[in-house]
Amino acid sequence: MNAKRPMPRLLIAGVSGGSGKTIVTMGLLLLLRRAGVEVRAFKKGPDYIDPAWLAWASANPARNLDAFLMGIEGVRASFRGHGITDGINLIEGNRGFFDGVDAAGTYSSAALAGNLDSPSVLVMDATKMTRTAAAIVLGCQKLDPNASIQGVVLNNVSSQRHERIIREAIEQACSIPVIGALPRLEKNPLPERHLGLVPPEEHERMDRLERCLLEWMESRIDVDAVIAIARSASPVEACSDESKDLPDARGLRIGYVRDSAFSFYYPENLEELERAGAELIRISAVDGNAIPSGLHALYVGGGFPEMHAKRLSENSSFLGSLSRACANGLPVYAECGGLILLARSLKWSGTRYSMANVFPIDVEGFTKPQGHGYSELRVDGPNPFFAQGAVLRGHEFHYSRIDGNHAAVATSCTVVRGAGCFAGRDCLVSQNVMASYTHLHETATPEWAAGMVAAARRFAGLR
Repeated sequence: MNAKRPMPRLLIAGVSGGSGKTIVTMGLLLLLRRAGVEVRAFKKGPDYIDPAWLAWASANPARNLDAFLMGIEGVRASFRGHGITDGINLIEGNRGFFDGVDAAGTYSSAALAGNLDSPSVLVMDATKMTRTAAAIVLGCQKLDPNASIQGVVLNNVSSQRHERIIREAIEQACSIPVIGALPRLEKNPLPERHLGLVPPEEHERMDRLERCLLEWMESRIDVDAVIAIARSASPVEACSDESKDLPDARGLRIGYVRDSAFSFYYPENLEELERAGAELIRISAVDGNAIPSGLHALYVGGGFPEMHAKRLSENSSFLGSLSRACANGLPVYAECGGLILLARSLKWSGTRYSMANVFPIDVEGFTKPQGHGYSELRVDGPNPFFAQGAVLRGHEFHYSRIDGNHAAVATSCTVVRGAGCFAGRDCLVSQNVMASYTHLHETATPEWAAGMVAAARRFAGLR
């Protein structure tokens, strides 16, 4: 049996979506680091943008923990493998504390806290309420008496009197402390757009943002209480070496497009390719020229190509080299924004922009989601990366859809859950190119890295 070790941890939960848990978690990470405490950050659920901000605030990669995708044991293994013993592990929840995929709250932040045996702190928007705040906290306690809610952070407090009344009401009725009370920010320092927050890659003056968050939270959050709650968590079993076997990728060069337009990558996906021995080559579709020669595979993640559509369409050197590489058989795996890049065109805000024209499809962006939530695919057709019969569990969140006639486009997956590309299908295929609206996480779909390496080996002429 594995020995147990301390892993101080705390889940920052929201009473509802939009309560401020992301900015509170970021501020806590900055405050802890300034106090000399080493930190690691995690995000509940499938997400790219919030973890990118948590990675910035913690100065370390932030990991996603999602029991729907990874299973409970996968979540625990990921936390054990990436968490730290000498410091604090902060886990940001998503939506409301008990919100899940059904009325029972399956896969909720509360369920995640239970699976990790983690104490939790509730972040509550205190706008226009006083004693009702205590009723909400008490309701959370009564709904699940096993949920270890150890404190409350009040957000958008209007005055000292407002804070005093709510603090007294919660501490008297709920017997837990209010460990922080934050005033309303005059201006949101984290600008938003249709998918949520603007990614860090597009944010200006990160130094100013750091100062703003520290000034907003210092003296208003009891950091010692945060540390004490995190350290009250029970020890966990030490992580065992459960690495999966992968095809040998030594000597292979795998490119990935990462810039302000394409920034949605789970760190585990890239790390697993490196673990196999591949050399990763970072490429920019916005500012770069032609795709470098000598690649054995290419990975194009999601992002915001619509916000950079003009620059992408004007980068004819890159688009032309991408089209030629695909025609020459380069294995290319693309997700969501990557699918848009491989389309013939993208229509956004009334203007149509030329893309790489690898697939004979036209994509249009909208102001409302066209696919949002968990997805499940069953592989039933030829493709470069997955065996037929494989089941792929992922997620989708796209504001675009494919227009027109789809008869000329081959697909390799039936959509069991989700929207997909069209008519119950996902995963467009052309030669060694596969493009999908579904995002995959390597921990949830270990076949992904193995498939990427195997395709690269074939292209390189290796058995």
